[in-house]
Amino acid sequence: MDEPNEAPENRELYALLNLSPEASDEEIRRAYRQWAQAYHPDKYQSPHMKDIATENFQRICEAYEILSDSNKRQIYDIYGMEGVNSGLELGATLNRAEEIKAELERLKRMKEREKMAAHFRSSGTILANMSLPHCLNGDGLFRGMAMTSEIQSDLSKRDAITIGGNLAVDGNEGGGAATAVFRHQISEASSVELVASAGLRALVGVQASRTLSSHSAATMGLALSLQDGSLNLSNLWTRQLSETASGHIQLALGTQSSIAVGWQKKDERRSASGEVKFGTGSFDTSVHYTHRFSPKSLGCIGGRVGSSSLEIEVGGGRKISKFSTVRWLYTIGIQGIFWKFELHRGGQKLIIPILLTKHLNPVFASGALVVPASMYFLLKKFIIKPYYLRRNKQKALEKDEKTSSQVKEARAAAEKAQKLQENVANRKRNKQLETGGLVIMRALYGNERVLCNLNSSSETSLESTSEVIDVTIPLNFLVNDSGQLKLHEGVKKSGIMGFCDPCPGEPKQLYIEYAYAGNEYKVSVGDYEELIIPQGAHRI
Repeated sequence: MDEPNEAPENRELYALLNLSPEASDEEIRRAYRQWAQAYHPDKYQSPHMKDIATENFQRICEAYEILSDSNKRQIYDIYGMEGVNSGLELGATLNRAEEIKAELERLKRMKEREKMAAHFRSSGTILANMSLPHCLNGDGLFRGMAMTSEIQSDLSKRDAITIGGNLAVDGNEGGGAATAVFRHQISEASSVELVASAGLRALVGVQASRTLSSHSAATMGLALSLQDGSLNLSNLWTRQLSETASGHIQLALGTQSSIAVGWQKKDERRSASGEVKFGTGSFDTSVHYTHRFSPKSLGCIGGRVGSSSLEIEVGGGRKISKFSTVRWLYTIGIQGIFWKFELHRGGQKLIIPILLTKHLNPVFASGALVVPASMYFLLKKFIIKPYYLRRNKQKALEKDEKTSSQVKEARAAAEKAQKLQENVANRKRNKQLETGGLVIMRALYGNERVLCNLNSSSETSLESTSEVIDVTIPLNFLVNDSGQLKLHEGVKKSGIMGFCDPCPGEPKQLYIEYAYAGNEYKVSVGDYEELIIPQGAHRI
């Protein structure tokens, strides 16, 4: 279970000094004096205690330096320590929160531009056609290869350029082309692209896009062929049919005129698409459906019927890493029986279609589908799945070890802080005992679930759990001379001196048993809730 998302940010320094985010300058100074007195290194003779005091005293001084400076405090409240360390030059002209925020936004935009200038997005595809019949006849396994690649870079927030190229070899023939596209965002709703291509399909063109409404958009393009001087006009209209579905109509006029109508539907687990296309003396219809069985595996089925094609394709894929996916597809049609292997990594694709046979033999067709599918399921059950279970278990153990190490360090820091608080806390406790004031008898901070089971848990087993820390000393230290204790709303309690987060990522709670005026009291509060004691409502 995760911690609440609405947890306030930029409050660690307030927790360190036990201050409200609305604390006045005088309250900040008073809190600093109190903490500095307790943690000043000169108070301790032992080298070990002096080192502990120096470490915590530096934290107190850093918090006071930021919160006592009105400009730095405003920056911290807006952007936290990142804002304080951003390199913002404070001056007389930056004396309001709005001005400071605007200046920080300017610095952030500048850093984004620097990052953008050095950032390129690349994508590419390698297609290697193989033929088993040709290989058996001694003509070689490879029948052709094609490569496409492009690099896109944002020149500014409105301008982008894309440079790409492609090469293709089929038997003894081959060719290539290079393309450049410049895109300019005219407004939030409109953009224009300039296209130039050299090679087998040399052309120049322009394309404009506009969002017509919240549900529809249109694109119009005009291209001039530099080989034969022909003009080609293209139009594309898209419309959002529902939250998960959209449709489009595409019209092309020129040497190869056509009209196409299609649709797409996609949600978290399923996606489907279809298109019907009519051209000069030809037609083509295709449908495709993909189902995601889990975040890492999917299955798909598709078909195509046209004037020169008739095929059915089935297959599946699996995500093998954060950026990589492998797929296997089986295709049967009038052109033969194919296997297709695909590797997708980032924006790169490797596609290998293998022609198994041109003859539609029912036995061979069945075997070509059943044998590799059966091998995959056997491999998955006896090799792949056990491997991933072992790997995930190892990753979980490594994560637990890392978290455990961080918690161990935080506990050690909290114990050091409590050693410095102990003398003052005991003195305050004894004084309150003499006057019948507020005495914290027992205080535990940690996992909400564990603390909610307090009544059914023994004291020993509860305090020995790694998800709870004893904070009796820090709370006795925070009791003021009037016999009251206040923890402020919106400030995470793990940031208080002597506290730590014993269970990162889990909801936390503070449980307190205290005595006041000869009576016993008990109270539990959430991690960000305000606490004021004593109160009669807490009496047992």
